[in-house]
Amino acid sequence: MPDALQPARDMWAADGASAMLGMQLEHLAEGSATVTMVVRPDMVNGHDLCHGGLIASLADSAFALACNSHGPVTVAAGFSVDFLEPGRLGQTLRAEAREVWRRGRSGLYDVTVSAGETVVAQFRGRSRTLR
Repeated sequence: MPDALQPARDMWAADGASAMLGMQLEHLAEGSATVTMVVRPDMVNGHDLCHGGLIASLADSAFALACNSHGPVTVAAGFSVDFLEPGRLGQTLRAEAREVWRRGRSGLYDVTVSAGETVVAQFRGRSRTLR
């Protein structure tokens, strides 16, 4: 029986951007994924806080894994992100993605980015499976 998670694992193995940012895959199951990233000195902005684009990148990587966990190649159709608290130098940020809804070629995923018990950002992604 084919492993539906293998395409997501293969995608992750080839993801140079996530690797460059030091992201680590912690969990992968159908419809969910958890990815972590330690905030390094080259990831902070002029206010000495984690750059928002990098927080969004972490959430996007977890989203990509979750929406590709069913097998077919799936891409982002769009996303929104709300920043609730800052990420700080040295913190380990954890992005936990979960499938909210999926039908046909479309899906909706929520990702919570946290630092310990503090929620840093909420991300909502829309996916589209390619033909």
